[in-house]
Amino acid sequence: MTTWFGSIPLMPNQRLVCIKIPRGRMNFIEEIIEAGDKEKLRFRFPPEPNGTLHIGHAKAIVLNFGLAEKYGAPCNLRMDDTNPLAESEENVNGILRDIEWLGYDFSGNLRRTSNYLHIIKDYAEKLISLGKAYMDLSTSEEIADGKGTPSTPGTNSPYRDNSVEENLKLWEEIFTETSTTKGVLRAKVDMADPNMHMRDPVIYRNIPGHGMYPMYDFAHPLSDYLEEITHSLCTLEFEVHRPFYEWVLDTLELEGVKPRQIEFSRLNMSHTIMSKRNIKRLIEEGKVAGWDDPRLPTISGLRERGFTPGSIREFCDRVGVTKFNAISDFAFLESILRDELNAKANRMMVVGDPIKLKIMNLDAPLEVEVDNNPEDPSVGTRKLKMGSELWIEREDFRADANRKYHRLKIKDGHYVRLKGGVVVEAVGYKSDVHGVVEEVYCSVIDNPDKVKTTIHWVDCESAVNVILKEYEPLFLAKEPGKATDDFMDDLNPSSLVTKLGYGEPGIDSIESGDRLQFLRKGYYISKSKHGANIFYKTVGLKSSFKE
Repeated sequence: MTTWFGSIPLMPNQRLVCIKIPRGRMNFIEEIIEAGDKEKLRFRFPPEPNGTLHIGHAKAIVLNFGLAEKYGAPCNLRMDDTNPLAESEENVNGILRDIEWLGYDFSGNLRRTSNYLHIIKDYAEKLISLGKAYMDLSTSEEIADGKGTPSTPGTNSPYRDNSVEENLKLWEEIFTETSTTKGVLRAKVDMADPNMHMRDPVIYRNIPGHGMYPMYDFAHPLSDYLEEITHSLCTLEFEVHRPFYEWVLDTLELEGVKPRQIEFSRLNMSHTIMSKRNIKRLIEEGKVAGWDDPRLPTISGLRERGFTPGSIREFCDRVGVTKFNAISDFAFLESILRDELNAKANRMMVVGDPIKLKIMNLDAPLEVEVDNNPEDPSVGTRKLKMGSELWIEREDFRADANRKYHRLKIKDGHYVRLKGGVVVEAVGYKSDVHGVVEEVYCSVIDNPDKVKTTIHWVDCESAVNVILKEYEPLFLAKEPGKATDDFMDDLNPSSLVTKLGYGEPGIDSIESGDRLQFLRKGYYISKSKHGANIFYKTVGLKSSFKE
């Protein structure tokens, strides 16, 4: 079965798109809700605690908790802990932290499927008593072979027609501590059903060291029913599981309101992967640092990189809820974050690839004033010292440049403004034995006729050392692995570049977790610790996304 962490390949007729749903328009799930009884609505988010949540889960979180908020209904958070070999409390705590960080409150009322195991067991026994389930002692290979294929019907197990009494005896025996019985419990549905999931699916299996445990497809509808869930929202890969979901509820003749399963398209993103197995491979082969690596689409990774809860919620809302699969462009998420940070983030000047600029005719340091955030005048300005020696970006000078290059170059009458300060003209430079420019010489120009470009700078004398972690997409291809069937072939070797640079005074007092715009470079989040001024690049200044 494909899990929440699985990946869905696009079909040949699918393409990379970003679906943007008009604001204010109801999605098809809301239309279903509006057409029904809205008195006792209840939703749920049921993650399996066998790994870290990613942005695909964020869509499900935003959808379920968002509907609960809209209709004033509860939304249960339930850990689908039906496989103790793969689950841990560490993962549970990580899931809780991610949901709370996204801004959703489950009121501390955490539920677990394991809390219902005794009730689910009783329901399984009832199915046996009804002649609708049987103990199968066949091997897993024999059961798989008996399933048939999508085009050929399955064959009945030799244990399928055992009596109710015999099945109950085996069922009770397998739960005893001294039992040596090996087998599984299967629902008795239809071995010729076109839907492979209806061909007598296994509903209980033995987990070594833990005993008999229900399968997800059996525990899922019963957990929903026990919690009085009205709308059980799942991604599209569970559509073929819905007939069995309904079969369980109908066959047991449960009283009261029965939950309704509704499927929607999962969130797939360009230039990344969301399969737990594939992410684990990246970690094990040392391609990323861990589940919270800023290049991963995990919620912890996005948080580490500097994405905000608001940007992720807004993104999930704007990609919408549909019934067809598509891939959303990661650049769309970046554009939403960029709009948020542009309004909120204060500006500072940092040079990541420095060369020295000497102002030959500046006799004394100047005091210049620059905006903290031109989008928010209320945060005021700051004053900086500008001496005769500054750090500038290496890319802001070319000894030989054509007329389209408007930054510093050796050309009479070509002027550049230093942010907040004077206008200068390059008059010379010094290179090392390899021709690499080490210093640029310039002169202050009073009352220049025309200045096309402004560049940023950092005063050498008061500069603060900084470490910049420059992050780019982890994969070069929009659909990693599509061309070669191995996503590792599409890894971006430059997805992380570390630079040692200089920042303006005061940058060493920025608290870890604060977000800034570094002029002409992008938006960064402080990860400073132990006296080291470390900043992660969250997103660049320019967007490649086109609506």
